[in-house]
Amino acid sequence: MKAISQNEAKPATDPEVAKEGSQFSGSDESAYLRVLGESLRAARARRGMTRKVLAAQSGVSERFLAQLESGTGNASILILRQIARALDLPLDAMLSNGSGAPAELAHTVEFLARLDATDLAKARELLMQKFGNREDDVRRERIALIGLRGAGKSTIGRLLADKLQVPFFELDRQIEQASGLSLSMMFDMYGQSGFRRFERRCLDDLLNDQKRFVVATGGSLVSEPATYERLLSNCHTIWLNATPQEHMSRVLAQGDMRPMAENPEAMSDLERILAEREPLYRQAHVTIETTGKTVEQVLQECMTHLTILANVQVSHV
Repeated sequence: MKAISQNEAKPATDPEVAKEGSQFSGSDESAYLRVLGESLRAARARRGMTRKVLAAQSGVSERFLAQLESGTGNASILILRQIARALDLPLDAMLSNGSGAPAELAHTVEFLARLDATDLAKARELLMQKFGNREDDVRRERIALIGLRGAGKSTIGRLLADKLQVPFFELDRQIEQASGLSLSMMFDMYGQSGFRRFERRCLDDLLNDQKRFVVATGGSLVSEPATYERLLSNCHTIWLNATPQEHMSRVLAQGDMRPMAENPEAMSDLERILAEREPLYRQAHVTIETTGKTVEQVLQECMTHLTILANVQVSHV
């Protein structure tokens, strides 16, 4: 795929664009481009992708991505926005495939969008209680550990599964087995979208085949709404949280120097990734802070939580 270069990206001052978009002020356009750039940067951070990786997988030059993220943008985006506004449609509706969403869904999404973060969390919990497809006593038999790389998901997961006498799975290893490829080869051959398809398929297979287990998930699974919702609905999720510095030190202590290789901004990237994913990680059923704690301490906190959960479930019977 041919990469889009800077010369191919029309600046916002293009005379043709100015003529077609004269009904909107320059400050309005600049503000929109800034928001667009922030959204792109946030989406990239949630997926843990560097700009270089995104450029390689999208076929868009790294330089042009930098322009988008800085708010320079592409004039064609402004034209598309103007058409969307004229039709009174959100921009994502212009970009979506297939027929539009049912009217009731659109109204519901519009209503939920007006709620603040606290009320939105309450609304989600009520919907889960009413329409969730798993009872609590079934879901608590399936423990899913989420968190950034270096959180200790694999280490804690194996020990926790041993304590509970249930199988332990690493979702990334399941993906490698199902595809016959290493993760790096999969990204090279199929890109982000291909990996996400395998991730969802392997999670579905695990849920269909196993009634009790502990699973360590990939750090970026939470950035895929449908897959993450499937996990939350069917598993009791535990977020193993730590500071960015702790995450980085653990990875380096394992002898993995890839985070620092050719990336002098590795720590700031990690901090940005955690900041963008934190609201998603906090949707887990419980958060366990691991910074400064030993493996034994974290394992004990997990067991204590699960014991309390089991006792609560029994008392409700």
